[in-house]
Amino acid sequence: MGGFFGIASKTDCVMKLFFGVDYHSHLGTRRGGLALYGEEGFQRVIHNIQNAPFRTKFDGDLDNLKGNIGIGCISDNEAQPLLINSILGSYAISTVGRINNLDELREECFKNGRVQFIEMNKGLINPTEMVAALINQKPTIVEGLKYAQEKIQGSMSILLLFPDRIYASRDKYGRTPIIVGKSKNGYCVTFESSAYQNLGFSYVKDLGPGEIVSITNKELVVESKPNQCMKMCSFLWSYYGYPTSTYEGVNVEQMRYNCGRLMAKRDFVRPDSVAGVPDSGIAHAIGYSNEAGIPFSRPFIKYTPTWPRSFMPSSQEQRSLIAKMKMIPIHELIKDQRLLMIDDSIVRGTQLRETSEFLYTCGAKEVHIRPACPPLLYGCKYLNFSRSNSDLDLITRRVILAREGENADKMLADYANPDSQNYQEMVEEIRKQLNFTSLQYNRLDDMIEAIGLEPCKLCTYCFNGKE
Repeated sequence: MGGFFGIASKTDCVMKLFFGVDYHSHLGTRRGGLALYGEEGFQRVIHNIQNAPFRTKFDGDLDNLKGNIGIGCISDNEAQPLLINSILGSYAISTVGRINNLDELREECFKNGRVQFIEMNKGLINPTEMVAALINQKPTIVEGLKYAQEKIQGSMSILLLFPDRIYASRDKYGRTPIIVGKSKNGYCVTFESSAYQNLGFSYVKDLGPGEIVSITNKELVVESKPNQCMKMCSFLWSYYGYPTSTYEGVNVEQMRYNCGRLMAKRDFVRPDSVAGVPDSGIAHAIGYSNEAGIPFSRPFIKYTPTWPRSFMPSSQEQRSLIAKMKMIPIHELIKDQRLLMIDDSIVRGTQLRETSEFLYTCGAKEVHIRPACPPLLYGCKYLNFSRSNSDLDLITRRVILAREGENADKMLADYANPDSQNYQEMVEEIRKQLNFTSLQYNRLDDMIEAIGLEPCKLCTYCFNGKE
């Protein structure tokens, strides 16, 4: 995934930029970077954050950085921000998103002129560098940003840092957020609204789909008006978003309470307690508990001093080991109990199966699982949400393939329908494989109701394949 933050201030902004970026640490695991412009020109630092939190890697850099304007990012993939020297001037660039037609765009750039790219491992090129190459093919920055959004298949939100201003361009369909804040000393732009709340900024606006703005320490200018069509990622509310953040007027924590409440209204079991799988499942569980009148409990606690961040290493073996290490049971709240556990979703099913086995080993009588999302039937093709290389990494698709064989793809719409027989039998097969006492997914219509936006404004591709 990834997240970014930018600030234009009348005073030195290094510390606020640092903390603004740090508030995005839950969105990425591999790289963190800062770029500023000051008396000495552009300054940039990038660190690998795979084995340590963002803030610990940058502590030694802060005294050497100076500037009143800057951008920074947390990235789950490539190193950024990049410094670009182009016909449009020198600037720093940071992006959040995914380019599905990277090879096609590279060949097109080669045909249009003598362009070169810095080659990364395995012959790959940095997608953020590709975005800069697209922008530089037009005579102005705004035209270049529009051109990049038009050519990219996937999704791409962009920050550009110039000596006197920052340009922010939200992706064409608004799948990810960009939010503007204002203080007495200037403006900021951010992925997470919660990133500026403790930094003296107040809310100004959410950028619309495809909207382009520029900020200085004195003004916000709309450079290009938003598109009408929005397809914001619904998964941001149920999983990726930070609880204190608000997108399009809908707070993440409140949505999760709503989600749990609607799940409870459709349920049929009466457990001894309701619990959420830390961290993103907790708010859903509180909403469920409040509606059902069943006590909320925390039968295991996430150990955060060593592994404070939500994401884990890319190795499945490492992820499984760390997942076990992080969850410490409270046996007194598990033994002889009928537990209902709410998690944000089921992807492969590996971790939830291990969690249920862990609870049975600790003496639980029953383990009822309630994912807060509908069954995931399609891998996301718009954002880097998953490390999966194939839809068959999803447990749903493996079950459907076993049932339908070569006709599996033709039957997906029926399996996405919660009122169909195929859907019910798929859920029962997943329950058996993962050894749950019962399994009941949230419905897509209920999840959309919990968000509260019009269905046409939300992307639900991973649940029903509809773009």
